[in-house]
Amino acid sequence: MRVLLQFSACFFLGLCIAGVLLIGMMFVGRFDWIELMMLTGWPFAQLGLHLLPEPFWNGLTGVTNAVANSSVQSFLQLCVAMAQTALLFALGFFRLWYRR
Repeated sequence: MRVLLQFSACFFLGLCIAGVLLIGMMFVGRFDWIELMMLTGWPFAQLGLHLLPEPFWNGLTGVTNAVANSSVQSFLQLCVAMAQTALLFALGFFRLWYRR
């Protein structure tokens, strides 16, 4: 339980850093880097869209035919990419602080 709490704290810190990086890239105008980051989230986003039933996505987003909606796909790609970035930071922090 302690390890799970420690890793959750590291993941939350990684998520904060990933959010600051995203805001920084927007502020500097590096939208090409943001597109590359979103490209890493594309496979898992598509997998989630096709594995989970369509009524789930329609109810979650409030959009009819949400699976085919490009805005829903783009937002999900961004969320997955941010989670992947946060996970990388979390693994590094966890190894640095808690594993000897």
